[in-house]
Parts: sequence; C-alpha cells; structure tokens
Amino acid sequence: MEKEGLQIDQLVYDQASLEMLEKANRESIDTCFARYDTQKNQCKFGTTGVCCRICHMGPCRITPKAPRGICGADADTIVARNYLREVVSGTAAHSDHGRHLVLRLKKIAEGKGGGYEIKDKQALYRAANDFHIPIENKTDEEIALDLANLLLDEFTSQEEKLKTLKLAPLTQQGIWKTNNIEPLGIDRVIVEAMHRTHIGVDHSYRNILLNAFKTSLADGWGGSRIAMIVSDILFGTPSPVRSAANLGILSKDKPNIIVHGHEPELSEMLAISINDPDIRKYAKAAGVKGVQLSGICCTANEILMRHGIPLAGSFLQQELAIITGAVEMMIIDVQCCMPSLPEVAKSYHTEIVSTTDIAMTEGAIHMPFDEDNALASAKALLKMAIDNYKNRSPEKVTIPDISSPLVAGFSVEAIKYMLGGRYRASFRPLNDAIISGRIKGIVGIVGCTNPKGKVDEYINVLTRELLKQDMLILKTGCAAIASGKEGMLRPEAALEKAGKGLREVCEAVGIPPVLHMGSCVDNSRILEAATEVVNEGGLGDTISQLPAVGVAPEWMSEKAVAIGCYFVASGVDVVLGQPFHVSGSENVSNFLHNETKNLFGASFHYEADPIQASKKIIAIINEARKNLGIDKNIERKLFDMKDRREL
Repeated sequence: MEKEGLQIDQLVYDQASLEMLEKANRESIDTCFARYDTQKNQCKFGTTGVCCRICHMGPCRITPKAPRGICGADADTIVARNYLREVVSGTAAHSDHGRHLVLRLKKIAEGKGGGYEIKDKQALYRAANDFHIPIENKTDEEIALDLANLLLDEFTSQEEKLKTLKLAPLTQQGIWKTNNIEPLGIDRVIVEAMHRTHIGVDHSYRNILLNAFKTSLADGWGGSRIAMIVSDILFGTPSPVRSAANLGILSKDKPNIIVHGHEPELSEMLAISINDPDIRKYAKAAGVKGVQLSGICCTANEILMRHGIPLAGSFLQQELAIITGAVEMMIIDVQCCMPSLPEVAKSYHTEIVSTTDIAMTEGAIHMPFDEDNALASAKALLKMAIDNYKNRSPEKVTIPDISSPLVAGFSVEAIKYMLGGRYRASFRPLNDAIISGRIKGIVGIVGCTNPKGKVDEYINVLTRELLKQDMLILKTGCAAIASGKEGMLRPEAALEKAGKGLREVCEAVGIPPVLHMGSCVDNSRILEAATEVVNEGGLGDTISQLPAVGVAPEWMSEKAVAIGCYFVASGVDVVLGQPFHVSGSENVSNFLHNETKNLFGASFHYEADPIQASKKIIAIINEARKNLGIDKNIERKLFDMKDRREL
C-alpha cells in the first residue's frame, strides 16, 4: 500500500483507522486509500461534467475547440443532464428503500408479517392522522393496510401530486407550486427524468435543473420520508440510547458480526436474534459467550438508534474492520458496500455474505434474506458466524483499543419530549432559545466520508467551530459516526466544546450539543424538525426564513446530490465540502449557486476549507437572524407575577 507520496498519517483523522492502515501496509492489503492514490489524476472532463455518454455516436467531450457534441448538445445541456441523472439515481436508491418497507407493512397488515409486527402503535396513529386516515372502530391492522395502500400510491400515482408534500409548511408548498416542481408519483418522476435526459429530448439546462429539484423532492418529502415513517412503525420511533463508536468496540473473545448497508429489515432481526435463547445455547456449545453485533455505515445507524448496537465505523472503515482480523462475518445488503470486500477478506477468515438479489458481489457468499421467515434467516446467519469463530487466526488479530461513548436516537418525537415532557411536548423551548440568541442557529451536517481529503477532519473541525458559536448541530449518516468517534455525541461535550448559550440549553435539557438523528435516509427527520420549528411560530412562515444551514462536508454518493437538492428546494442553504461535477458549465454553476436563491430562498455554496465554511455558515445564519429581527441578544429576566399577568 505504501507508495511514493502516500503518507498514511495524512489519510485519516482518527487513531483507530490509522492503526489499521499501518497494519494493512505491513500485511500488503490493498484498500480504497491506496486505490485512490492510483486514481487521483482524475479525468477533467468527468470532474467538470462535460463528458457525454448518453448515446453511441459518442462519447463526446466538450472543449473550447469542440464546443458541441455530435448531436449539437453544448456544455450547458450535457452538464445539466449528467447532474439530473445523479439526482435520479440518488432518489431511486432512497425511494426503493422506502418501497420495500411499505410492502412489508402491507404484508403485516394482511397477517403475513413473517416475524415482523407493528412495534410502535403511536407512530401508526400519528401517520394515520397526518394522512387523514380514519382510525375509529378499526383494528391496528386495518389502519396499517389503509396507510400502506396510500403510501404505495405515492410511488405509482400518475396524476396526483405526492400527498407527503402536505407535511411541509403551507407557504413552502406554495413555493413549490409557483415554481412548478411538485412531483407526481415517485416512480413516474424518476422515469420522466430518465426520458428527459435521453438524446434528443430536453436541451434547456434551466428546465433540466428545475426537474432535478422536482425529482429530489420525490426523495426528501417522498421516498425518504415514507421510509422514515414506516421504519418507526415497524421497528419503533428512536429515543435516546447510550452506545459507543469505533473499531475498539469489536470483541476479542466473541464472534464479531458486522452489518453493512442501508435496509433495516435484516439488521433489525439480527439485533433481536443475538439475545435469542437458541443463539445463546448455540454459542455456548461452540465455547463462546454470545456474539458481538455491530454496524458499518447507515445500517449501523438504524440499529444504533433503536437498540444501542455499537458503531464499528463509517463508510471508509469497512475494509479496515476486516483488517483487524477479528470479524467473523460482514453481512451486506445495498448501497455503499465496496466490491473490494471479498478481496480484502481473502487475507483473513472473514466471510462476506450478500443478502439481496439486486446487490450481488463477486467473491461473496450469496444468501438472500427470506423476509417471510425473517427470524430463522437471521439466526442461520448468526450460527454461520459462530461456526467461523474457530477459524480466527490469533496472530492476525489487532483490535485498536479506541472507542468513544455516545448518545444517539434523537427523533423529532424524542426531541419534543425532552423539551416539554409527555404532556407539553413541543418545540417552543427551542424556538425561544433561538429567538433569545442562546442558540444562534441550527446546522444539519450530513453525508459520507471521502478519501479525497483526510477522512473525518473537515467534519470534526467544522463541528467544533460551530459549537463554539452556539450552533445546535443535527447529524445523520457517516457524518454522525465521525462525531461519535470524536466524542461529540455525549452530553458532556456541551461543557467542553459549546459556547455559553448552547451550553446552558444543553445542560437544562440534558442533551448533547450534536444530536444524532439517524441514517442518510433520515435526513427527512431534519426537514421534519425544521417544519416543527416553523409551525411553532416566531421564526417566519417558511423553512427558508429559519436561521438554519445544511452541510455535506465529505460527501461522495449520488444520494448526496439528491439530498442537497431537496434541502435547497426546501429553503435550506447547503454548503458543500466537495464540489459538484458542474464546473464545465458557467450557466449550470450559476443556477445552482445563485439563481436558486430567488426561486427557493436557498442555494448551494462550495467551501473546501472547514474554517472558511464555518464563517460562511455563520454569515448565512446571522443574515437570517437579522431578517427576522432577532439579531440582538435578549437578556434573561426572572418574571414576577405582574410580568406574568402582562404576558
């Protein structure tokens, strides 16, 4: 792995990953970091977005000497089409996730749950109320069937706008209507976008980009929101749980099973099965005291939020976890699972098991997860991992003694409860803290990790800078895992890192200054929280008026492009630590970074440096506070009875 110019200590931020990279170097194991070094002179046509492969007259590459492709498409059209196709892919990934969950809910409602059940009845009733589904004189199964059928219609609808758009603030809905970007059915909008980008169809860069925002809304307010709603019904609405993060959570004397991917059906059953008497008995017979279950990437966040299962690491630690030599099995499903995993596992005893037919990996054992016999399927995998424990080579095992405690599980319902209790749950205390200036603003930090920079550094430097400025931070995905490893998901972190005002609020409520809200599909929870703030009153009537910013510091996937789009379309400025592949078109870049401000009240911003990004974010939030007339701190006053009467 070690090559000229490749300095291991400049690749990763946390010590556990550094130790594993050093081990990989000693054992001559190829990782994504070494492969990035061989690919770092990346194609300029690709990075600027001016390479077109849509038809087979090409590929065409736009240059000053060749300003148009064979069909006549210019840089604006080509860059916009490539951008829209990224949004389509990201929207499809999240929405397919949501569809699977709705189909599972329908089977449960029909009495064919396969071991699953409605775990959170209150979440079911909340959803029924949101969509005006009558619940009187109905069983839970009847309500669930009505809800499942309604949500399935969100995918297939041909003529009606998405009903989930109604969950946004009313004025926000008006903005989408004015700009003609309200999506119809999720499947329809995805098909339409692919048609639009076929050769000889849409050549107006502006029209194509507006369709990108329309398509993204079918993700953020459609597929992702549906996935969140149904996950809470099936597996429980997250509430605060204690756990730990980083490779140090792996066990030295028990079989380690890591779940990796994004869909929660299997990981949920594994989390339940590890305490099953049958599994305990099987482990005892094998001479081990149970099993250690942990997660990588967003599946990790799903089972962390609901069960407190520890985090082994983020996206770029998936190979490093195997290199510890202590992992008996890595179970993968969809999204972000590297095809290199079986190759890395060849040097150890680790078994890589793929579990879904749409995501098969060469070299992995393919065992499709049987959702209709979920518990038995999960237990079979656990037993297979226990059997593999005897093949562990002690001389190859190196587990870094590094992990950090954390508190996760901050759904919107959990936040409301913590702010107001069971009977007065609301966002009023949060709004008041923002209005008074104790909290200056809210920053959502989301997205992946990326080997183009020192992994986790941008995320953690930015987070520390914003906490000092009294910004409450909401996190999802691998960005949340980075904060977990850094110790910023502990309530005590408010005492160590937060400004005076934020520290006061965190102490009073008993929360960390960084709230872990879930997986990348749970970015819809951040929009749900923003809607609660708007509806509570006092901070404007649209999301775009809030002192709030979204950040994707180390993003890398097409899902992140879709996420960024639906945040901007929802009125949240988005700061990117990595640029889009659009610089080959000045018009496309200007539209995304400037023109959208006039359309949606928000736009994209690119800042390669985390310190400069923090300054940009603070400036955006201060401008929002000024526009709301809350740019002056309000002194705290102890009210007497006369004051209370006047109030």
